[in-house]
Amino acid sequence: MTEDTDLLREECQSALAAAADQKSWDAVRVSWLGKSGRLTGLLKQLGGMDPDARKARGAELNQLRDELSRAIAARGEELENQALEARLLAESVDVSLPVPRAARGMLHPVSRAMEEITAIFATMGFSVAEGPDIETDWHNFSALNTPSHHPARTDQDTFYLPPEEPGQSDRVLRTQTSGVQIRTMLGQKPPIRIIAPGRTYRADHDATHSPMFHQCEGLVIDRGITLGHLKGCLTEFLRAFFGKPDLPVRFRASYFPFTEPSMEVDIGWSRKTGEIGEGEDWLEVLGSGMVHPRVLANCGLDPHEWQGFAFGMGIERLTMLKNGIPDLRSFYESDVRWLTHFGSDPLSPALLHEGL
Repeated sequence: MTEDTDLLREECQSALAAAADQKSWDAVRVSWLGKSGRLTGLLKQLGGMDPDARKARGAELNQLRDELSRAIAARGEELENQALEARLLAESVDVSLPVPRAARGMLHPVSRAMEEITAIFATMGFSVAEGPDIETDWHNFSALNTPSHHPARTDQDTFYLPPEEPGQSDRVLRTQTSGVQIRTMLGQKPPIRIIAPGRTYRADHDATHSPMFHQCEGLVIDRGITLGHLKGCLTEFLRAFFGKPDLPVRFRASYFPFTEPSMEVDIGWSRKTGEIGEGEDWLEVLGSGMVHPRVLANCGLDPHEWQGFAFGMGIERLTMLKNGIPDLRSFYESDVRWLTHFGSDPLSPALLHEGL
């Protein structure tokens, strides 16, 4: 090799040794082998040489190009391995460190919402009532003024079970926790003030419905109960649950077979941003109404003496709104990462004096 090619090789090797990262390595590669590189410039001069000199000079420059290409590629791979090793070292986890707090377990958002709902209604004097998940047709439908031809009793949206003994009526996986209200009125004398949280079942499954979900229903039975009591109770509950003391609440006429009059309850929100309590839009969150006189009579209560109101809400729906969860199905996918993000500390109970 001639002196100029030896000098080029030495300078390239020195520049490669000084390159400390991928950026400086790429600069060396371009300065020697790029379109305007030093070696490329020498190769372009071959066209002005005589054939014999061009042949010898071309072989010399091609050999140098092969050597520099191998040296540059080797240095690039070395720098890439060094960068990977540094990144792995920075991202390594010291397994001797204490377990992060979140890894000890988190309370599911539905469980947390049920605690909060219970805490709020407890301050209003409500107690928690429970009932079986498998109900009789009478407790789940007939006692609630839902006749046999009502759409809620069709096979399409109800899970029916065979009777325990021949001649008995069919059993159902309860479609609502209203059966707990019926059992309470049958087994307890007024005044009554209960909520009935629990699992319910319907043949429905999409982004906003699940075959198994959770409801919380409430019942108040006493003398002189009016719509004013209902409105005041639910307005205070919704404002406490969402943490919005001035949350707009609207009551809208509707129909349920077990209440008369019946009302849907809406809260103010922004359709554009999804923020609760903002904007000029309304969002339905629960149903309510005055207990139908026929339901009271079915439970042995004189509707001329006793009046009451009832309400029901989907716990998952309220939880989705409060926590900004877009898809109901994620509640039941058992993804620990999702639970870590949306879960709550199991050692931090829902107490009103601490704030919700």
